[in-house]
Amino acid sequence: MGAPTTIVGFAIVSNDGMLADANGVMPDALKLDADQRYFIAGMNRMQVVVHGRHSHERQPNSLQRHRITVSNRVKAIEPDPDNAKGILWNPAGVSFEEAWARLGVEGGLGVVGGTSVFGMFLDRYDDFHLSRAAGVRLPGGRPVFPDVPRLTPEAVMSRHGLEPGATQTLDAAHGVTVTVWRRRA
Repeated sequence: MGAPTTIVGFAIVSNDGMLADANGVMPDALKLDADQRYFIAGMNRMQVVVHGRHSHERQPNSLQRHRITVSNRVKAIEPDPDNAKGILWNPAGVSFEEAWARLGVEGGLGVVGGTSVFGMFLDRYDDFHLSRAAGVRLPGGRPVFPDVPRLTPEAVMSRHGLEPGATQTLDAAHGVTVTVWRRRA
């Protein structure tokens, strides 16, 4: 139980690499059925999810997964008072490995955001599923990774040892695509 068997990120972003608008709200323009189905299928392969306190994955099987919520409101690790399968984790207090060990589970880890959480795992992802919604721009929004928009999300992932696979169209009518970025061998 020393480490996840795989670490996989999932995000849908606007053309300018944003997860949410300037108020931190994910707009309906990024909530697209085809991407949601893709996301749910991917998360159903994960045993644990990690996210910030403003991110979530309210999906049919969400309550089945163990959960690590990143929070600076705790010193290190505490049980999540709202989730018997969850913990609150402060990366400034203890390492991810300690948080993982506290859960006492084995399996895959799904990373679902926000910006700083996605950034924490850039050197650890096995795969990152980056969906794009064509035609959506969110100036001043919340970026998927630190360094966006100075760099594109693709440039950030490339700098951290990930390589793109083929881009798949999830919904041609809405211009929704996904590219799976994998760790270089």
